[in-house]
Amino acid sequence: MMEALTGLPRGTIGFAAAGEVTADDYRVVLVPAIDQALMDHQKIRLLFELGADYRGYEAGALWQDTKLGLGHWSDFEKVAVVTDVEWIRDSVRAFKFLMPAEVAVFGLADEDRARQWLIA
Repeated sequence: MMEALTGLPRGTIGFAAAGEVTADDYRVVLVPAIDQALMDHQKIRLLFELGADYRGYEAGALWQDTKLGLGHWSDFEKVAVVTDVEWIRDSVRAFKFLMPAEVAVFGLADEDRARQWLIA
């Protein structure tokens, strides 16, 4: 399940993932929010939180993630990933050099710091 986060400044969108993320989460929640934000901003900032109860992606969600990433490759200015899931933290750190956006990883206790980093 994925839900939109609120209280973020203009040009910044955020999402929290819990349990298993599905293809419908992408189609119904994530993609429309990104498309809407890009109508008002050339580049956007993304806060993505994977909570302690995050269990992973279903196969269809992985495909949606790939399509989203390729379709919006250069549309992000900054991406903050907030999670205590160690393999995700390690993966983001290992591959962030491939992203055209600035990417940073924060622990769940540092979500406020992640929000500040996004707007700095």
